Amino acid sequence: MGIPIEKLLWMYEMMVKIRHYEETMEEVYMEGKTPAFNIGAGTVPGEMHLSNGQEPAAVGICAHLTKEDTVASPHRPHHHAIAKGVDLNRMTAEMFGKETGLGKGKGGHMHLFDPNVKFACSGIVGAGIPQAVGAALAAKKRGTDAVAVAFIGEGAANSGAFHESLNLAALWNLPVIVVVEDNQYGISVPKDAATAVESNHLRAPAYGIVGERVEDNDPMEMYKVSERAVERARNGEGPTIIEIETYRFLGHFQGDPELYRGEDEVPTLREKDPIGRLKEYILLEGLADEAELTERENRVKTLVDEAYQFARESEYPKPEAALEDLFSS
Repeated sequence: MGIPIEKLLWMYEMMVKIRHYEETMEEVYMEGKTPAFNIGAGTVPGEMHLSNGQEPAAVGICAHLTKEDTVASPHRPHHHAIAKGVDLNRMTAEMFGKETGLGKGKGGHMHLFDPNVKFACSGIVGAGIPQAVGAALAAKKRGTDAVAVAFIGEGAANSGAFHESLNLAALWNLPVIVVVEDNQYGISVPKDAATAVESNHLRAPAYGIVGERVEDNDPMEMYKVSERAVERARNGEGPTIIEIETYRFLGHFQGDPELYRGEDEVPTLREKDPIGRLKEYILLEGLADEAELTERENRVKTLVDEAYQFARESEYPKPEAALEDLFSS
């Protein structure tokens, strides 16, 4: 099963876009804050959880989704939102707390919602799984072929929401896919210290559904596994659990001292950067040349830069606007 060239190039372009977005946020988030403790509201208020290194989980499955498919995301949502096609300007403005944001600046980075592409971000561990099951139930009742995807961290697979939701999804044969991003840590707790099974895809047979695992943060393998899962869901063959072995290059949150990680852990992971590996494959296979890839990189980086500029230039909401929204809802 080969991957179409246009899909490979889309995945590469999207991964570069996500990475540039997150690397820019790394810098912008610290503006106006005391580095040691992230004290001060700064340009971007609230906590910040970035997804550098975890791009394959998002692009591998979103390459198969349409605007009519639902994605529910957790507290580390940017890669999912960008891959699903959330409005980048409004998404960035939301994180800045601006009036032009997706939620008029009221939700921040952990509560991103874009109904135009059916994207929702719960911000609470495991809370997106029931949302995705609900969306899948709605799609089935309406007789459409839409699917729903819930992204979670591997730590959320130990929550009640995971098991209750998958039991219902399997019982009702719903078109839902749960993507478990195994980035090795639940906050600061290693996976093997908190989870009884080696991989969460092994939990699937308990519900009579399909489970698959993607090793070594491989975007191409994630694409192939996701293609099978989405096809099963659209054909009425029920839910799938996909666990992908992925790596976050940064801490659980910005400012995390990361005392739980080994000294050489992150440098070693960065040597396996999935973006560089996919680029090498594309060049070696002659699917594009360096000039074409550079053009694509520059184009998406410009879009990201424009989104940050849009957010900076947008106005903060007026205090009375909150009351107007309250009484008009």
